[in-house]
Amino acid sequence: MKNKEQGKKRIAFKKGIISMVFSRFGIVLVLLALQILVLLGLFLKFSQLAPHYYIISAVFYIFMITVIVNSDHDASSKITWLTIMAILPIFGALLYIYTTVDIGHRVLKKRVTHILKNTNNKITQDKSVIDKAEEICPDVADLNYYLNKSGRFPLYENTDVTYYPIGEKMFQSMLVELEKAKDFIFMEYFIVDDGYMWDNILEVLIKKANEGVEVRVMYDGTCEFALLPRTYPSSLEELGIHCKVFSPVSPFISTHYNYRDHRKIMVIDGKTAYNGGVNMADEYINYTHKYGHFKDVGVMLKGDAVDSFTLMFLQMWSVNERHCDFSKYLNVGDSLSAGGYFSNGFVMPFGDCPLDEYDVGKSVYMDILNRAKDYVYIMTPYMIMDGELENSLTFSAQRGVDVRIILPHISDSFVAQALAKTHYKKLLDAGVKVYEYTPGFVHAKVFVSDDVKSVVGSINMDYRSLYHHFECATYMYGTRCIDDIKSDYKDTLAKCQQVTYESIKNDKWYIKLIGKVLKFVAPLI
Repeated sequence: MKNKEQGKKRIAFKKGIISMVFSRFGIVLVLLALQILVLLGLFLKFSQLAPHYYIISAVFYIFMITVIVNSDHDASSKITWLTIMAILPIFGALLYIYTTVDIGHRVLKKRVTHILKNTNNKITQDKSVIDKAEEICPDVADLNYYLNKSGRFPLYENTDVTYYPIGEKMFQSMLVELEKAKDFIFMEYFIVDDGYMWDNILEVLIKKANEGVEVRVMYDGTCEFALLPRTYPSSLEELGIHCKVFSPVSPFISTHYNYRDHRKIMVIDGKTAYNGGVNMADEYINYTHKYGHFKDVGVMLKGDAVDSFTLMFLQMWSVNERHCDFSKYLNVGDSLSAGGYFSNGFVMPFGDCPLDEYDVGKSVYMDILNRAKDYVYIMTPYMIMDGELENSLTFSAQRGVDVRIILPHISDSFVAQALAKTHYKKLLDAGVKVYEYTPGFVHAKVFVSDDVKSVVGSINMDYRSLYHHFECATYMYGTRCIDDIKSDYKDTLAKCQQVTYESIKNDKWYIKLIGKVLKFVAPLI
């Protein structure tokens, strides 16, 4: 057993090295080394031409500043690029060209745009639902109008939502619902890892595949580095499970590797769907304890809104396919009895695509903050924000809204934690209350506001989730489970320590230094 574990660690280490080499971090190192070599060559061989070099560099720097200032990047990204360009002009220019030319990204964008354009009409908006929303909560109708510019995300009524305050409970519910599958099972996850959780899920999937249930599993290509062998999809195919890897990484430089599938979706027979932060790995159900107690949450949907998650899955699955039959998987669920408008509320699953001009995840979060009247309670594992989102948080608090944020005390990323802490003082100055979950790591992505609104999904409050990942979440208004979400938040708050000016002052000096040094390149992390 010990040798087996050591073997796994060696494989994980080797794959981690490969991941680093072919990641943006590896490319940054290569470009940095290239600039150093170029500069050394210039100074050693052409030292007499140094004045000419400085003149050319100055002209080039002014040109690049003009390009960046007039680009469509957000203000934080512009500051980052300008800083890099000022310190390392050659390195900065090469990296900027690499990220903006989008080698490989254009092909992916074309495929995604094509599939969305040809399938968004597969589900429709019930006009009577929108009419009710316009009458009762017009701000929700306005948000729906915005979301439907980036995709097809209807607003639904007849949907029951169950909230799971911990991954273990969600896992047990998944096993029960998977056993009921009769027609199809769709799974799309950022992480799938061998272990107790996945072994139990896989056992049910194999059983259902043998019974004739169509089973499809999709996971992100980053799993191939340290979690699953490259041949894993073919292994699942032999068991009767259709499997795809989103954007598998190969030794060819391409910016499309920067766009990861961070979604967590499970759909069963078009009648039941799961969404949240829980991946298919043991730490998410506290079977293992990498970072202390792992706090994650999710929701189960039953009813009409399941169609949106079915469509989102099929769209991602079909990115590289020419002909796709969606019709037999949609509009197959049994509508639930409404049971009265106020008791059921509205449900609006939505996705975020990094390849369009809409920052959907960030916009939904800002919409909740900007419209809040009494409170906004937030749980997030990472807080690496741009100026817009930070301003929404501070402005909400300054106008009297009770804004609270729970973050991890034990993080899975030292860099992410250091960057999150750089926001603490400004948030406290504005009246935002910040807490750290002392038992361990918070991986939950939750917004709940004014006893009527909530979002639970896969969207973190960091640059990667808000700009570079495929994401999804469930927006709720007036659903019964919002009371459960608020209650869970208060229970979690009781296990947290509040961040104060004194605690900020007592943070270790190197954490403060790392946060401040890395903040100017935060959009690239």
